[in-house]
Amino acid sequence: MGVRHEGREAAIQFLYQRDQGGPGESTDLADFYSFRGLSPAARRFCNELVGGTMKSLPEIDQLLQEHAQNYQLERLSAVDRNILRLAIYELLYCPKTPPAVTINEAITIAKKYSTQDSGRFVNGILDKIKLRTEKQ
Repeated sequence: MGVRHEGREAAIQFLYQRDQGGPGESTDLADFYSFRGLSPAARRFCNELVGGTMKSLPEIDQLLQEHAQNYQLERLSAVDRNILRLAIYELLYCPKTPPAVTINEAITIAKKYSTQDSGRFVNGILDKIKLRTEKQ
């Protein structure tokens, strides 16, 4: 598994943990890393992704809500919601990562950690967002 893939998986796991834990849950990445374990390079990438996603969460959630037609944000599966959040962050704020890579990574992770249909669902939402950002 590549360093960036490992960092993405860890970032999604942390965002999921934080999303499920509520306000009293520890949001300390150091605690998460002591449990999860991660190479130094993957930790750096994970830190960047988590920090950026959390900083931009209101904008990301607004975009996600706009493109997840007929779905309320809180009704999305928590796994899918956090995969999408991270991928949207990468699409918007990580221009060095090609959009196709971001989308393929999100689909791969969705297939691994979510339902059988999650890969198609994630692909559909991210394709819409990618097209919108390319037009702007």
